Amino acid sequence: MENDFLEGKTQSSWNRRQFLKLGIAGLGITGAGIAYQTLKPQKSLPVRIPTVDSIEPTDGNISPMTILRDFDYGTVKSEKGRTIREFRVVASNSTIKLNSAVDFNTWNFNNRVPGPTLRATQGDRIRVVFLNQGGHSHSMHFHGVHPAEVDGVRPIRHGNAAIYEFDAEPFGVHLYHCHTEPITRHIGKGLYGMLIVDPPKPRPPADEMVLVMAGYDTNDDNKNEFYAFNGQPDYYRNHPIPIYQNQLVRLYVLNMIEFDVAATFHLHANFFQVYRTGRTLVPSEDSDVITMGTTERHILEFAYKYPGKYMFHPHQDAIAQSGCMGIFNVIAT
Repeated sequence: MENDFLEGKTQSSWNRRQFLKLGIAGLGITGAGIAYQTLKPQKSLPVRIPTVDSIEPTDGNISPMTILRDFDYGTVKSEKGRTIREFRVVASNSTIKLNSAVDFNTWNFNNRVPGPTLRATQGDRIRVVFLNQGGHSHSMHFHGVHPAEVDGVRPIRHGNAAIYEFDAEPFGVHLYHCHTEPITRHIGKGLYGMLIVDPPKPRPPADEMVLVMAGYDTNDDNKNEFYAFNGQPDYYRNHPIPIYQNQLVRLYVLNMIEFDVAATFHLHANFFQVYRTGRTLVPSEDSDVITMGTTERHILEFAYKYPGKYMFHPHQDAIAQSGCMGIFNVIAT
């Protein structure tokens, strides 16, 4: 089992404490050998992103490894001297495998859960052309600042389309989701995604990634039986995320878990700098764990001083053990 952990193979039976014990034994780390990881990245180093083999799932959906670093900047147009970013989003249905025995019928945007990570710069004009092919009434509600007529609370019937157009403001990490009743069911089925509005002056270069935490209620009892980062339970546990040693990593983290009041995000053997809601250019605090309610989101920045494999997960064991578990594989430079 120790070698299984080091090779990133699936284990049929485990808990977080056993997993941690195996990880420590496999890496040869003792209490005396665990050193405090630096919060300050090596700014002199250029940004390097490891080559990642996109491991596509057998059900045809986009893999979480692709979703991780996939940003949709839209089709860029210029109208009256202004930058327009036009996005095409389609609501549809598709089945994903939560594990080898359980399939789940999702309602989704662009045939993926979470939906595409839309990205613009503050001051751009965002235009989302939305087509509903999902079989039920759906809509797109965006967090941020926009006029009432594009707030996305009006249901769009199957086969119909709508255009949501608004200024990209303010800069920060936002989100979108279906706002058709019952909202919890529509979100729980997969109708959500992230919207990033970059500040006018870009943040420092970094290896940027998106992590969206979510749950799956598979038996309609208003409780989640599975949890996941970027759509697939245990994906990043089985397929660790490669990052480089001393490389600044910028995580855009969003909690979309329904039915649970809050969830935490914990990073092993390191601390991260917190930019709450992505609305600041100066971190508010340093921590190794942060608590988020549903739809709460933050930017977390860190760099690993030592190579090796390090876990990340919510610190609620029940959530972590039910699929919300991942590993960073820090590659020596």
